Amino acid sequence: MAIKYDFHMHTKYSDGKSTMEENVKEAIKKDLHIIAITDHGPGHLVYGIKERDILKLREEVNDLQRKYPQIQILLGIEANILGADGKIDLTDLVEENIDILIAGYHFGSRPSKFCRDMRIHMYNLLGLKIKYFRNKIVNENTMALINAMEKYNIDVLTHPGDKGKVDIDLVAQVAAKTGTKLEINERHTHLTVEEIKIAMKYDVKFIISSDAHFYEHIGVYNDALNRVKEAGLDLRRVVNYEGDK
Repeated sequence: MAIKYDFHMHTKYSDGKSTMEENVKEAIKKDLHIIAITDHGPGHLVYGIKERDILKLREEVNDLQRKYPQIQILLGIEANILGADGKIDLTDLVEENIDILIAGYHFGSRPSKFCRDMRIHMYNLLGLKIKYFRNKIVNENTMALINAMEKYNIDVLTHPGDKGKVDIDLVAQVAAKTGTKLEINERHTHLTVEEIKIAMKYDVKFIISSDAHFYEHIGVYNDALNRVKEAGLDLRRVVNYEGDK
């Protein structure tokens, strides 16, 4: 397998279906070198971890690392971008206990500013079916991602454009400036082929992730790799690709 790192996966601590140890054992089975456990941050009203549970996750990762020294296990969170101001649900306690920070926009996250950001959620939900709303909210979605990247040291921006349409050209420009990697997500269709083509005009790095919610999906990247190849992206720009380039 050409991809030896998977930095986006979930467990029963949020909306995943598997235990942390099941994820680790599957990653070893698939000869991965490094994984990151990245459950949803506490700002998700349905699936978010409880802030105090980060200490439990940290202890479990440490225990599993001692039990399975043949693989490196990182603890992260998939933080929620809460509104147009770019605020994310990264608390001091969480930040002190994680190794990697990935972040994306999700339905069900707690609004940073209630009226403004509930409107964003509403328009994005309506935009799944109605083009008018999808296009009406592009600027707010784009600024939410840009502001988050500029305010925080985000390692990976997850599935940009998936839950709400964005101007990927502007997002990629800022990602290049901040050093934020753009995710090509196996579970979701974003980045799409066309979005990859737009983003690759800039000096931005990409990362392929499974976004696994069940242990058997860890290390599976078939569709993501097909999109990379169709877009003509130089594989040297995919940071976790180790095959022939």
